[in-house]
Formats: sequence, C-alpha cells, structure tokens
Amino acid sequence: MSEETRRVLVTGGAGFIGSHVADAYLNRGDEVWVVDDLSSGRRENLPAGATFLEADVGSPEVRELIRDVRPHLINHHAAQIDVRVSVEDPRHDARINILGFLNLAEGARESGTRRFIYVSSGGVVYGEPDQRPTPETAPKQPHSPYGVTKLSGEYYLNYYRVVHGLEYAALRYSNVYGPRQDPHGEAGVVAIFSNLLQAGAGLTIFGDGEQTRDYVFVKDVVAANLLASDLHLDGTGLDGVAFNVGTGVETSVNRLADILEGVAGCRPGRDYRSARPGELRHSCLDAGKLQSRGWSTQWTLEEGLRETYEHIAEQKKVHT
Repeated sequence: MSEETRRVLVTGGAGFIGSHVADAYLNRGDEVWVVDDLSSGRRENLPAGATFLEADVGSPEVRELIRDVRPHLINHHAAQIDVRVSVEDPRHDARINILGFLNLAEGARESGTRRFIYVSSGGVVYGEPDQRPTPETAPKQPHSPYGVTKLSGEYYLNYYRVVHGLEYAALRYSNVYGPRQDPHGEAGVVAIFSNLLQAGAGLTIFGDGEQTRDYVFVKDVVAANLLASDLHLDGTGLDGVAFNVGTGVETSVNRLADILEGVAGCRPGRDYRSARPGELRHSCLDAGKLQSRGWSTQWTLEEGLRETYEHIAEQKKVHT
C-alpha cells in the first residue's frame, strides 16, 4: 500500500494482541479506529490517539462506522477464541466468528477497503498434522468449532477476493503470549503460570506436560501484521495469501514451567492431573514463507517470558 496516511480499523483493539497492533499502526502515523465490545478486551488497553467505538462486530453500528470512515485497511482481531467455549456452544462461536466477520467483510466491500488482514489460527486449522513444523499447504482438518470458523473466514475472504477484488492476507498464528495477555486461549498458560508463581502457588499441569506448542512473542506478531499490511500479495488460492506466524520451535508445558520458575526464582511444586479430552498433543508452525518476505522473530522465549512475567507483576502492584 502507498505511504499516504492510512485510515485503519482494528477490531478487538482493546484486547491482548489487537491493542498492540493498534499501537503499532498509530506509531507509524496511521489514523486508527478501534472496535471492541469489551467482553474480553480492557478499556485500559485502548491506545491513546485511536477513535473508539464500543460495539459488537456484528452490529449495525460497526457497518455504519465502516461506511463513514471508509478505511483503507481493516485488521480483524475480534473473535471468540476459546476452544472449549466453541465446543460447548458452537452457535455462539459462529455468531461472532462467522456472522460478525461477514458484517465486516460486507462493509469492506461496500466502502472500497483496499486490504483486509484476517487473523486465522495455525494452532487449530491444521488439526493434528503429520508434518511439524507445519507449512501453510498442510491439510486443513480442524478438530473444534473454533477451528472450523477460522478456516471458514479464509474461504469467505477468498470469495471476496475472486469476486469483489478485496485484497486480503490471512495470518495463521501459533500460540501468542506477552504483556496484556489474559488466561484464555492456548497460550493463556503463560499468564496462568505467572499468576500462580507470583502467589507462591504450585502449577497445575494437565497430562504429562510433554504436549508441545509453538510460543511466539506478541511483539514479533505485531511485526508480522505491519509487514502483511504493506506486502505485495501475489499468491493464488487459499494458501497463497496465508502466512504462518510462529517460531518453528516446539516447547513442552514442562519446559515452559521450568523457564517461568527460573524467572520467578521459586519452585512451589506441580500438580499433574488427567489430560483434557480433545486437546492437541503437538502444534508447531513453519513460518518460512513469511520469513522469505522479510519477517523474523526478534525475541527468544526466555526474553519474552521474562517481559511477560514482569508486566503481570507490575500490573498486580498497580491494582493493589
């Protein structure tokens, strides 16, 4: 996209990742609007300088905002992200992740939005893949309604690109962690463990702790969003404009606990419980495609966990 001042709409911009992304657009000199219903986002996360609308992404108010603002770019982070919630209530999951998304996509089509950045999930759309690290071209076999809705969004956007000319990039995140994180979602274990350690409490681990995830620091994820916002998109098909965002490194829950205990300087013990049914055993993404376009991780897991742990500790002081 050109270097003119862009009008950017960030949905979920009061949430964990979305607020960091909105900050980054503002720092680049873009004009930013944030939409968030504050169901999981926090008002204190809202970036100074952004125009805020408290609303559900599926609401008429959001559609009206898109018509009025005519954003050059929509960055869509708002979502129902809890796999267990999606299993318990698939219709609730679909209302937000499909119908809410379509409200935005239709608004983008009507207003002539140039590009749509869509947050997908490499942690769920591939299911339990045979190949790890997993490339974008791997079979899509989600094992949860959440994974189905995320993949559906990519199919819808492919339709909008082919039929209506809407440019889009799908970012398939691995397990994102960092400051402002809450305990929900796959990477929520970082916040959960940090809170327990700061209270001097033992860590609860489901299963044997050898299940692995690909943990990527939120600041590296922000860099991926900025790159995708300006990237020349020349791919075709669903995977042609999809980019994995991860480290390519598998980290077990036990290893994660080891590092955080080291950061905390205490080891209060661990309570191993039965594995949770339906949980993926392993997940790790091959981000070579995005790396070939100039992206790379800048933070080690140890560095990112320390910054996250210290941020959570500082927030506790502020609120006590």
